[in-house]
Amino acid sequence: MSDHQVTIKLTSDAALVLSHWLEKLQRTDLNRVVDDPAVWAPIHRIAGTLEKAPPGLFAPDCDQWLEAARQRLRREG
Repeated sequence: MSDHQVTIKLTSDAALVLSHWLEKLQRTDLNRVVDDPAVWAPIHRIAGTLEKAPPGLFAPDCDQWLEAARQRLRREG
C-alpha cells in the first residue's frame, strides 16, 4: 500500500479544544486509553501539529479562549 498523505481541516475552535484534550490525554497513562501502541505515533504527531496552530493556546487567558471555543462548538454540535 502506498503512503498517501491525508489532510484534515479544523476550525480554530476545534483545533484549540482538540489540542487541549490531546494534551490531557498525553499526560495520562496512554496504555489505559489507547489499546494499540501503533496509534501513539499519530496521536503525538497530531498533538504536536495542533500545539503550533490554535491562537491563544499558551496565552494567559487561555482558559477563557478554551471555554468560549467549547461553547461555540457545543452550539454547532
